[in-house]
Amino acid sequence: MRMLLVGAALVMMTSAAMISSAMADDDDAKGAQKLAQQGRDDYWHCLAREYSRDSNQGLSEQDFGRSVAGACPSERQYYRVALLDYLTTQYPNIDSGAHLATANRAVESAQRDIVTAFVKHRPPQK
Repeated sequence: MRMLLVGAALVMMTSAAMISSAMADDDDAKGAQKLAQQGRDDYWHCLAREYSRDSNQGLSEQDFGRSVAGACPSERQYYRVALLDYLTTQYPNIDSGAHLATANRAVESAQRDIVTAFVKHRPPQK
């Protein structure tokens, strides 16, 4: 009888530890997701400030693209790292190089989108 009680207690403790671990993993994933979203938002806001600078009005698409590629270095790096952390948390069995490539594509996509908006919304040339 005593062994049965000890066994039941061990099963309950193990179950509680597994549930606690799963909840911690879920909290880690949610935290990583929140940081990745915040990084994305910060980077986009910085790109929006770059977009709206008066000094960019006369730039060609290529010149504006180069300007955007060099703009917001700390926000860009934070976004890349936060997204990489989130992807690693969500998909731990995928190669980290694939996660880095995905994070780099996300940064490039943001830059490409802001350049596209710039080209579509600039006044026609006289």
